[in-house]
Amino acid sequence: MSNRLFQGVIHQMRDAIDRTIGVVDETSVIIACSELGRIGEVNDSITPEVMAAPGTFVVNGYTYKSFGNRPRPEYAVFVSGNDPEAGRYASLLSVSLASIKQYYDEKYDRGNFIKNVILDNILPGDIYLKARELRFNSDVSRVCMLIKITNRTDVSVYDVVQNLFPDKTKDFVININETDIALVKEVRSGIDSKDLAKLAGSIVDTLSGEFYTHCMVGIGTLVVGIKDLARSFKEAQVALEVGKVFDTERPIVGYDNLGIARLIYQLPTTLCDMFLKEVFKRGSIESLDHETLFTIQRFFENNLNVSETSRKLFVHRNTLVYRLEKIKKITGLDLREFEDAIVFKVALMVKKYLSSNPVKF
Repeated sequence: MSNRLFQGVIHQMRDAIDRTIGVVDETSVIIACSELGRIGEVNDSITPEVMAAPGTFVVNGYTYKSFGNRPRPEYAVFVSGNDPEAGRYASLLSVSLASIKQYYDEKYDRGNFIKNVILDNILPGDIYLKARELRFNSDVSRVCMLIKITNRTDVSVYDVVQNLFPDKTKDFVININETDIALVKEVRSGIDSKDLAKLAGSIVDTLSGEFYTHCMVGIGTLVVGIKDLARSFKEAQVALEVGKVFDTERPIVGYDNLGIARLIYQLPTTLCDMFLKEVFKRGSIESLDHETLFTIQRFFENNLNVSETSRKLFVHRNTLVYRLEKIKKITGLDLREFEDAIVFKVALMVKKYLSSNPVKF
């Protein structure tokens, strides 16, 4: 990639500098040159020892100036001629190319660094060393969001999200796989989950409204420090998985708002199975027909209010009471009683969890 960066600059400079100019790397190979036919040539006279010389130096009629970020220079720019003007050209080119290389390295390495952090591909002890090396600010609040594409389109979602968050020094958009994109967003301190949900909503609305691409967004918790970004990313993964199991209609799921679903998701399936057998020992939940289950759902949504539920269902109050009595007769649970309603609600969620057979992270 450096070769292409350098060649782009050399190509633009060749008309302004009416001389042969180029770049040689530490292996003595010309990797960029205003004379394209010379790219790939090996100049044995330029060795790492020669490149380590301070200032400009002249070899075989060319003026050289080394540059690079390592303790020893990685590259040297060359200009034809050994006069003072060639020295000035070489110095100017080395400063320009060094700055471009540093900018590219910081941008590219920071993205890779964040990707390795959230995927746990870097040792904890190396995180802060690398952060200092990249001059990465670790004292700000950040959050991880995971964007999962749910329909295939020709749109590059990665590019769309990058355009939505153009500040490459604060926000990082990372390709996880062909359907998942992670966003590591720097946020101000004191921001709440509603603001994060609005931010996620803008992503969903942009992708669906302008590019006809549907997605779900999982939101992790806010963290301060780089090491905890991995935890925020895993929380975003869990939020998506739990949301898919328990609430398929919501495109945005925050880890902070999972409630009891998060607890159920973390339970062993054997324990869940035992719980269901104890709750429905008088009658299986499978014995309840679709209409009855729909009635139960609406009853819970209306806070166990019989009158309000019957109104929403467009049925007589006595009809709803009859259905509730039927449920009590089959299961032994009276949904008009708060404790029985809680048990039944949890049992329904456990049943949904077992039916989904989710893959845990």
